[in-house]
Amino acid sequence: MNTPHWQARLRAMGPGIVMSSAAVGGSHLVASTQAGALFGWQLLWLILLVNVLKYPFFRFGVQYTLERDESLIQGYLRRGRAYLIGFTLLNVVAAVVNTAGVLILTASLLQYFIPVTLSLTVLCWLLLAVALAILLAGHYQLLDRLSKVIMVCLTITTCVAVLIAWQNGPTAPADYVSPSPWQLSALAFLVAMMGWMPVPIEISAISSLWTRSKQKLTRVTLPDALFDFNLGYGVAVFLALVFVALGALVQHGSDQEIALASGAFAQQLVSMYAATIGDWSRYLVAAIAFLCMFGTTLAVMDGYARTLDESIHLLRESRSEPAPWTLSAWIVAQALSGMAIILFFQSALAPMLTFAMTLAFVTTPFFAWLNFDLMRQQGLSRRMQVFAWIGMAYLSLFTAGYVLWWLTS
Repeated sequence: MNTPHWQARLRAMGPGIVMSSAAVGGSHLVASTQAGALFGWQLLWLILLVNVLKYPFFRFGVQYTLERDESLIQGYLRRGRAYLIGFTLLNVVAAVVNTAGVLILTASLLQYFIPVTLSLTVLCWLLLAVALAILLAGHYQLLDRLSKVIMVCLTITTCVAVLIAWQNGPTAPADYVSPSPWQLSALAFLVAMMGWMPVPIEISAISSLWTRSKQKLTRVTLPDALFDFNLGYGVAVFLALVFVALGALVQHGSDQEIALASGAFAQQLVSMYAATIGDWSRYLVAAIAFLCMFGTTLAVMDGYARTLDESIHLLRESRSEPAPWTLSAWIVAQALSGMAIILFFQSALAPMLTFAMTLAFVTTPFFAWLNFDLMRQQGLSRRMQVFAWIGMAYLSLFTAGYVLWWLTS
């Protein structure tokens, strides 16, 4: 007896939702909201554009995995050992810095929920212990289930919050003139924002591994996998626009100076909501932000560890499957490395997070081309090829312009 169409799609759901959960951390809560807070509605179209133009390169991760029955990382090795070595080295930097960044941001939001005062360092240790317990106990299967719950709660609470803010009206005075983002002084912010919008491009390889893990739990067809991916990607894009609206309605044009450090900005967002909408909303907004960041923390710790585990295994040219304990070892090593960054370089976390976001954008054309080139060998429709070429042109030209400005400034 065949499984009903809708049941098959529900069973296949998971990797796209996990990717969406990873997306709504630094790029949405911080970058999207700051875009609205600093510039109002002016960057709404740019955020939508960069999400749309990156779409095919993330889609290729799912499509390649299902059509070739191998991960993107295996595909990188097929293209050449140097490609995989470059990917691995960049991933090590991204894994450590991103783990530190999402942990410190999640801990700063957790302070709203506890009745006692604890340092951010102590809260980071507590969050790390909980995240490790979740991931080591269930790995992908548990992450798959938690991400669905987190994304449903996050989407509902975010929509409720923005509707309340819309009804209450913007805080900016009627005669307020917004600063322009179309000047060289704002270029660094635009590049950092687009680097993690909706997620760094290497998440396409992580999504490929999540798809492989999903295949071990249930039968996944290409149409069902693409439905899951499109749903997750669509939710991520929608929430990016909603967070811009939150910043534009609640913070833009207010008298209080906008904090650009991620942890301070997240707490400021919660406090300004309480002042604008009412003190009752403090825990609602804090819950939105905390759910967002905890889901991102889980996805970052699991996803980057998977790519490093797979990459090192392939570079060693081992013919056997990776031992189950090696993934656990990478998760623990990544977690402790991120915690070491927090302990020894806490004052520099904000610049490092900005560096990670900028690096993600500068390396985007390289990984986008790699994914595109792999899929071209598989065969793509003319429409998808044109779509991908437009995206490549935009990302490459913008990146070249930024690098030229950076070298000459």
